[in-house]
Amino acid sequence: MTAHFHWFLPTSGDGREVVGALQSSGLVGTASAYRPPSLDYLTLVAKTADQLGFESVLTPTGTWCADAWITTAALIQQTSRLKFLVAFRPGLITPTLAAQQASTFAELSGNRLALNIVTGGDAEEQQRFGDYLTKTQRYERTGEFIDIVRGAWTGQPFDYSGEHFTVTGAMVARPPSPAPEVFFGGASEAAREVAAKGVDTYLTWTEPPAKVAELVADVTARAEKYGRTLSFGIRAHVIARDTHEEAWAEARRLLDRMDPNVIAFARERLLASESEGQRRQLAQNSDIDNLEIYPGLWSGYGLVRPGAGTALVGSHAEVADLIEQYRAVGVDHFVMSGQPHIEEAFWFAEGVVPIVRATEAARASTGPEAAVPVS
Repeated sequence: MTAHFHWFLPTSGDGREVVGALQSSGLVGTASAYRPPSLDYLTLVAKTADQLGFESVLTPTGTWCADAWITTAALIQQTSRLKFLVAFRPGLITPTLAAQQASTFAELSGNRLALNIVTGGDAEEQQRFGDYLTKTQRYERTGEFIDIVRGAWTGQPFDYSGEHFTVTGAMVARPPSPAPEVFFGGASEAAREVAAKGVDTYLTWTEPPAKVAELVADVTARAEKYGRTLSFGIRAHVIARDTHEEAWAEARRLLDRMDPNVIAFARERLLASESEGQRRQLAQNSDIDNLEIYPGLWSGYGLVRPGAGTALVGSHAEVADLIEQYRAVGVDHFVMSGQPHIEEAFWFAEGVVPIVRATEAARASTGPEAAVPVS
């Protein structure tokens, strides 16, 4: 199968540092100035991703991000081919309204929409939006939410009565065809069951290939019980350069400019997360002097930011080799990002992707045993 490459829309701002809070440390000069998430700047990022051939851009959700629906709707006419992987939290809007919003977006954009459903693993953040359910209840609600959205897209009135939602005659006036793909992530038992029952692509944050393989195998087995098959993806940062040394020098630069106070504050906050995936990410950066958790995997991002905390680091061939290792365990979607998002998109698309495509072409023409070596 062909690898699907996606990029990231930095709707909380961008720059040459992992987090913008470093300005207070006095380390950030004019070359590292913070880039606000203005429409003009996000248009540049989206157009860059469009030009470079990325399949979509993931737009995050949360307190510190611009609203994903509004932002991506503003970018529809600024792009021609690019899809928008819109993240949102079930329960903050009704599932029928979400189905209607998605249907409208798909129609106006020419079916350039995919959905990333984020259950939420931070109770404080959920409560900020008026959501006081427990983690278990949130996952139950997510499963019901997906059922209703899909039911509303059928074009026929859809009735549903569950623990968290009851709807009568849910439908949209013009059902999207094809229906937008549904992406979803979560490492807990409850999350894996939700994925197995109702999503198209299961996303995980980046861990060594063997650990990702365990997740893929587990969710695949669960999906088989429901007569379903899923695709799989990882969410990762990337630092790809012409040489191994240049890439790791950039990782060291990012680390050297992290404020120790910011690291300590971030870790304290992240330890309070209810997310199993977040706990797995934190376990990867517990030793600041040993952040290469696997050859080419650097967990430095997770020192100061929530969510995806691991980067693929190395020469273009080395990063392509890592991608091949994830392909070998069943991963087809790669949702990537880098600092800054415009510059790093060029490094990845021009340096890494051609090597991956050459490997795919060789595999297709002569079989897996003749794939072009990439390391």
